[in-house]
Amino acid sequence: MRNSFLILSALLIFLNAIAFQGVDPIIIIKKFITYNKKRQELSLEYLKLRHGLNKSTPTIEPKIIVLHYTAGGTLESNFRYFDKTEIEESRTVISGQSNLNVSSHYLIDRDGRIYQLMDDHMFARHVIGLNYCAIGIENVGGKEAPLTEKQVVANIQLVRHLKNKFPAIEYLIGHSEYIQFRNHALWKETNDNYITYKSDPGDAFMRKVREGLKELQLRSKP
Repeated sequence: MRNSFLILSALLIFLNAIAFQGVDPIIIIKKFITYNKKRQELSLEYLKLRHGLNKSTPTIEPKIIVLHYTAGGTLESNFRYFDKTEIEESRTVISGQSNLNVSSHYLIDRDGRIYQLMDDHMFARHVIGLNYCAIGIENVGGKEAPLTEKQVVANIQLVRHLKNKFPAIEYLIGHSEYIQFRNHALWKETNDNYITYKSDPGDAFMRKVREGLKELQLRSKP
């Protein structure tokens, strides 16, 4: 009994210390997608052809966080989809610009559990014009399965964690808001006609997340 009490006391002291430092306790489950030689080659090709950047490694310097929803499926079905290296030809609008499959750095399940799919510094294809400097966060759900309050809390925790890790991050946007950057210095897309119109993750969701992150003063538009 005494040992249990001491362990509990130590845990409370640890959590209080974290809270005092302004850092949310956060659990991130690593569930990495395949980042093989082919994905690296396609990522470097995308950086060159779509963003006009010649790099030796497919890495990014995060300046913006983009929130998405998956538009359906489950944690596992979306993981399997992102795990594929190449995009299917049926997605003609985006497959015509690159064979690289879409992916994201994080995937948040409906119960609020946060899964990391790749290293924060690695390149992921998830938002036109900004991939080279953007961390992507996908949420399982969509119009038919609205995102949950637990996902709101998880996004708030994760964004705060990423901002603490990368002080240079200045913007937090929803996928639906990315087009606002077309005339901004951060925008790098070599094809002016390559645009898709998105509605995720929803205005109400973004308002709730931003409300929980007011102290960070992250910008929502240029």
